[in-house]
Amino acid sequence: MLNFKHLHYFFTVAKTGAVNRAAEKLHLAPQTLSGQLTQFEQRLGVALFRRVGRRLELTDTGRRALSYAEELFQVSAELEEVLRGGQEQKSVPFRVGIAEAVPKFIAHQLLEPALALPEPVQLICREDRLDRLLAELAIHRLDMVLADRPLPPGMDVKGYSHPLGECGVAFFAAPALAARLVGDFPECLDGAPLLIPSEDSALRGPLMRWLERKGTRPRIAGEFDDSALMKAFGKAGAGIFPAPIATGREVEKQYGVIRLGETRELRERFFAISVERRLSHPAVRAVSEGARGGMFADNAT
Repeated sequence: MLNFKHLHYFFTVAKTGAVNRAAEKLHLAPQTLSGQLTQFEQRLGVALFRRVGRRLELTDTGRRALSYAEELFQVSAELEEVLRGGQEQKSVPFRVGIAEAVPKFIAHQLLEPALALPEPVQLICREDRLDRLLAELAIHRLDMVLADRPLPPGMDVKGYSHPLGECGVAFFAAPALAARLVGDFPECLDGAPLLIPSEDSALRGPLMRWLERKGTRPRIAGEFDDSALMKAFGKAGAGIFPAPIATGREVEKQYGVIRLGETRELRERFFAISVERRLSHPAVRAVSEGARGGMFADNAT
C-alpha cells in the first residue's frame, strides 16, 4: 500500500523544488523531510530526484510520479468538497503535452477553442521534450500532444498526427542590433549574431540549410530548447531570432523587436498527436477544428 504521507512530502518538494522550502511549508525540519524522502525512494526502489548543484531535479520516474500525485490530490480535494456539501462542478479533464519547441502564443491560440466548449474543460498542460510527452501519451497520461513535427518514425508509440496548420518564418532583432546590420534581408544576416532552436526543433535543420543556400554565414550566438527563452535573449539584443510568421505581430508587441524580413521557403508546421485516428475527445476535436479557420488561415501559402 502506498504511503500517502510520503507521497504528500514528495509532491510538496517537487512543487517547491527544494527541501528547505518544502520543509517550511510542511512545518518539518529539513533533515526530517530529507529522511522521509529517502525512505519513500527506498521503499519504491527508484530515484525520484537527482541533485543538480543546490537544486533538486525530478528524474523521469519522478516526473511520472508527480503527474499521478497531482491527480490523486486533486481528486482528494474534490471528494472533500463533495463530502462537505459543496457544489460539485463537473468538468472534462483535458491533458495536453506541449513540446518545448512550440511557441507559447501558438499553443495558447490552438488550445483556446477547447476552453470555449459548452461543457467546462479543465486544462492540464505539461511542457517537456517531445519524446517524453509521447511516452506519456502512449500510456494514456495525455489526451493530446502539440508538436512542431508529426510523430517521428521508429518510435514505439501507436499514435496519429493531425496537421493543425503551417506558416513561413520571420526574423526579428532588438532595435539597437537591427540598426547595426548592413544590407537588405537576408544578406543582413551574414556575420550577424543569430539565435537558433536546438536540434530537438523541426526548424533547426531546414534553417541551417536555408542559410547555406542563401550564402549567408551568421555567427551562432546561442541555441535554445525553449522558444520563449530564445525570444527573451533576442529582446535583450543577444542576437537575431526566427519565429513563425503567424506570431509576428505578437512577437513585435511583446518583445519590442523589429521584423527584419520573412521567408516562406522555410515552414513552421504544427500537429496534434493523439492515440486516435478519428478524434473523439471533444476538446481535441475543438482544437483541430479551430485551427482550420484560425491563426494559420492567412499563412498557408
